[in-house]
Formats: sequence, structure tokens, C-alpha cells
Amino acid sequence: MESVNVNQFTEGPVRVHVIQSKTYKTNTLVLHMRAPLTKEDHTKRALLPLVLQSGSKDFPTRQKIRQTLDGLYGASLTGDVNKKGENHLVSFKLEVANERYLKDDTPLLEEAFKMMTSVVANPLLDGDGFKESILKSEKRNLKQRIESVYDDKIRYANMRLNEEMCQDEAYGLFVYGDAEELDGISRESLYEYYQKVVQEDDLDLFVVGDVDVDQVKTLVKNHLTLPARSNDSKRVQEKKQEQKKMVEENEVVEEQELKQGKLHLGYRTNITYQDDDYFALQLFNGLFGGFSHSKLFINVREKASLAYYAASRVESHKGLLMVMSGIETSNYEKALTIIREQMEAMKNGDFEEEQLEQTKAVLKNQLLETMDAPRGLVELMYHNELGSKKRELDDWIPNIEKVTKEDVVRVAEKIELDTIYFLKGTEGDSNE
Repeated sequence: MESVNVNQFTEGPVRVHVIQSKTYKTNTLVLHMRAPLTKEDHTKRALLPLVLQSGSKDFPTRQKIRQTLDGLYGASLTGDVNKKGENHLVSFKLEVANERYLKDDTPLLEEAFKMMTSVVANPLLDGDGFKESILKSEKRNLKQRIESVYDDKIRYANMRLNEEMCQDEAYGLFVYGDAEELDGISRESLYEYYQKVVQEDDLDLFVVGDVDVDQVKTLVKNHLTLPARSNDSKRVQEKKQEQKKMVEENEVVEEQELKQGKLHLGYRTNITYQDDDYFALQLFNGLFGGFSHSKLFINVREKASLAYYAASRVESHKGLLMVMSGIETSNYEKALTIIREQMEAMKNGDFEEEQLEQTKAVLKNQLLETMDAPRGLVELMYHNELGSKKRELDDWIPNIEKVTKEDVVRVAEKIELDTIYFLKGTEGDSNE
């Protein structure tokens, strides 16, 4: 694996990470703006990037933004929200061709940088708030996005599992907010929240490509102008994730008119990215349900033919393991029993060394594929900004390789089933 060359510096409130690479013919900019996930602000926060993308003082309409991007050899700019553990991220991502590989002498990186920073730092205002017409339009768009989750039953089941499992924790909040809160957001209150964001959020800018570090420093200094802070040097580290002290299994059954039931299970792993067992947890997940050779895939889906899909995934900064399966309603008890059996098998070390080695190989290939894409590389590096634990990317594969069977079993023994959520289908025509 080629070593990743990273230059880091701080300009005002922004921590900048420049990843120099001649691998890519494009330059990628990713700005992550991080704050705690809260009930008070999560809807405003989800709405904010939609409004900001609709126009800035320099590019006052979406059409003007699109025309400018098209003029930069089809550059792309997107803004969205995501959650990592109990952090709520507003992220802007811009990809533009690298002028070093073109005959045109247009300073594409500088023009693209001006575009993205204008959207973030120089919003389009009307008096003491955002424009009312833009706010109304983006409220409708966000409401449609929230409501669309109800039509995608896998996403809906995941949302409901999170809500039930973490109902007294910030992680249980839906990343796109609450549709019922949208009417109460005014153009003034959203702008007031925007000012809080640019003054208080942890800000990380990643620049990936064949770029000059000094040029990036100049661009940040000249264009990403944000309010000064009194505590620029103090970055808020990830607070300890809220965890239930005692885990008691909770079973939730919800009924809708659909053909295929969704059986999703939530476990507490008691391990996060901050812990030494993090890589052993990743290998546990690969063996348990993360890959096509996993126990869930083979035993629930293939051998027993009980599920249309059966898989698991880990939330690295909250320490949760989610199992997702699509089953016939009549197979609920059978499928749940077999899923439980696979977890017990992992706790008992019922897997071969060859299976562990196969999982290591798949996980390493997945990691290398992720690093091949600029945005994937950024997401891997951003793990280090979410807490006090710093892991060099060059160390990931050696850390995967040294995990033993005993390490995986030790991880399995820490995992506790918290919530069983079953979206039960009714007899009759499907609405899916």
C-alpha cells in the first residue's frame, strides 16, 4: 500500500488536511462541520446545507451555481448531513478537474475553492435572515426526504431500531430531523443557528490531489473567512458516548401492509474506534454478518433460506452492531433463533482459522478500495478527528493482520443484544 502523505495546518478555526497524491486527475475538497447531535438543533442542522447550497452572495441562485460548476469542466458540489456516533456533521464536498492535466490555464482549484467557500462563508441573505422563498422551497425538499424513508422499508426499519434502542440517547435522533419541527423554523432563526455553527463547530477541511500545500494555505487564508474564536486552539474531543449501564433485551413489533418483514437487531458492542479491540471488532463483524462468507449470510440466507438478505454492520463511534434481515412474517421465530445461534457460535469460537484469514483478506481489500477513492480516503482519515485516538492509515493493515482468533472471541463475549425490532407484514397486497 502506498504511504499517504498528509500535511496538516490550522488557519483560524479550520484544521486543514492536505493529502498530496498524483494518483488522481481531480482535486477533491471536503469540509466537515461537526457539533453534538441534539434534539433542539437536529432539524435546523439538516435544513442548513440545503439552504446554503441554494445561493450565496457571489452565486445568488442554484442556476448560477450550476452554470459556474459546468464552466469548471463539470465540477460537482454537494452538501448534506450525516452522523458519526453522537456527532452531527454538515459536510460539503467538491470535486474538480486538476488543471495540471489540462491544456486550459484556468485556475480550476482556486475557482472551485471560491465557489465552495462562498456557499459556506458568504450566504445569501435578505435583511436579518435567509431568503424566505429559498427557505420555503428547501423545507419542502427536506420534508420529502424525511417522508421518503417511510417508503424504503429497510431504511425505515433502521431508523425505528435506532429510535427504540437509543430513545434516551442522542444517537436515537434521526439524522434529517423531524418534519413536524420544520414549520417552526423561520429565516431569522435558521440564520441565527448558522452563525452559531460557524462560530462554534469543529471544522476540518480535507484537500486531496496533486496540489501545492502553500497554494492551499493561501486559498484558505484568502477565501475561507470565518468569525475569529477565542479558543481556536481547543478542539472539542468526542464526548464519551452515552451507553446504557444494564442492557435488557427489548422486543418491538410494528405492523404494516407489506409483503416482506424486516427483522433488525441492535447490539451493544461496548467497543468504539477509541478502543484497542477496534480491529478485532471489524473482523468479528466480517465473520458474523459483514461479508458473503459470514455466518448470517450462509446460515440464515443460504442454508435455511429464511431471509432475502441477512447482514450486519458496525457503528464505529457509538459502539453498536446492527443486524438487518428481510424475512417472511411466518419465519420470525425461526430466523431470530438462527441469528441468536450465530452470535453464540462466535462467542464460543465456532469458526476456523482459515475463515479468519479469509475475512482479513476481504477486509484489507475493502480498505484498499476505499482508499483508492478520494472521498473514501477522507472518511477513513476523519475517524481521527472524532476523538483522542489517532491511527495512521499505514497501520491499519498491520493491525488487521495481527488480530487472533482469541481476540475475536474476546470481542464477541462483550457484545450484548439490546433491541429486536420486527416490521411485520400483513396478509394481502404489498405496498412496497
